[in-house]
Amino acid sequence: MNRIMPRSGIMDIAPYQGGAARVAGVEDAVKLSSNENPFGPSPRAIEAMRDLAPQSHRYPSSDHAPLRAALGAAHGIDPGRIICGAGSDEIISLLCRAYAGPGDEVLFTEHGFSMYRISAQAVGAKPVEVAERERVTDVDALLAGCTPRTRLVFIANPNNPTGTMIGEEEVARLAEGIPAQALLVLDGAYVEYVEGFDGGASLVSGRGNVVMTRSFSKLYGLGGLRIGWAYAPDAVIDVLNRLRGPFNVSSVALAAAQAALADVEYTDHCRAENARWRGWLSEALAEIGVPSDESRANFILARFGSRAEAEACDLHLQSRGLIVRRVAGYGLPAALRITIGDESACRRVAAAIREFREAGGEWSA
Repeated sequence: MNRIMPRSGIMDIAPYQGGAARVAGVEDAVKLSSNENPFGPSPRAIEAMRDLAPQSHRYPSSDHAPLRAALGAAHGIDPGRIICGAGSDEIISLLCRAYAGPGDEVLFTEHGFSMYRISAQAVGAKPVEVAERERVTDVDALLAGCTPRTRLVFIANPNNPTGTMIGEEEVARLAEGIPAQALLVLDGAYVEYVEGFDGGASLVSGRGNVVMTRSFSKLYGLGGLRIGWAYAPDAVIDVLNRLRGPFNVSSVALAAAQAALADVEYTDHCRAENARWRGWLSEALAEIGVPSDESRANFILARFGSRAEAEACDLHLQSRGLIVRRVAGYGLPAALRITIGDESACRRVAAAIREFREAGGEWSA
């Protein structure tokens, strides 16, 4: 009999399901399932990766100082209060390891990023799902959900997979209202798509109970390198640095991120194209009876009349070489999350869904 068993609760974790990348029998399918930048990394980032490749036998910097300095300068924040991670996912995990455990509670919204639940369960904490209001973060519901056992409150703003967001005043009200023993974590993976929004950095600067996480995986097009960062109070940074591995981010990722950050012209172009085709696709689908909430990210959440219709539409899209994301696992079975691609991809998606609806909502191979 096998007596080697994982810690209690580990086998209750439902593994994270990433977006599909291929369709059987279809070559060169268009992947619109993982919210990736369709234009790829900045040319400067690609050059930085090439330059570092011959030095791959050397360990990377353990303090990430050059990238932290660049981030501090770009965002007007203290580099000493920045930590880098293998994607913002690692920082979410570190926060749960540092501040939650058996008997504690971790709050998040009902359609929030699935890694909040997974990271809470991994440390034996209780994940607490709080209702949203029409697919938008509800501050009053989150405050009502807090208890003396609440240690972490996660919100993504803009949220994934809904694309919706709440304003800075509501975020500040949430930070003010959570219990004294709790940290508010603002997941800013999609912040770069919102003009004039600092992702909560000013709130972090002025308070001791707020952490902001960010990512290079979306607008910057570096998802494959796994690099993200967080801005947090000094005490939190000190704790997280005691937990993270000394070489948790590769030298290639660090160099590419710094180069991508500096290429403002490129990111401005990607942001503008995303806004242009996000608006176009949302309107094109609305015209054929497929609504979506106003998205502030690089995807839209297309809503259908039922789970059966959404799944049939997904199969139809696959047959046309288009891969989108089912989001039943996020409590949205009658919806499909569609990454905003380039012009060609957006036009193909709109044409395929129109074809599906004109056929009476039936999948046709």
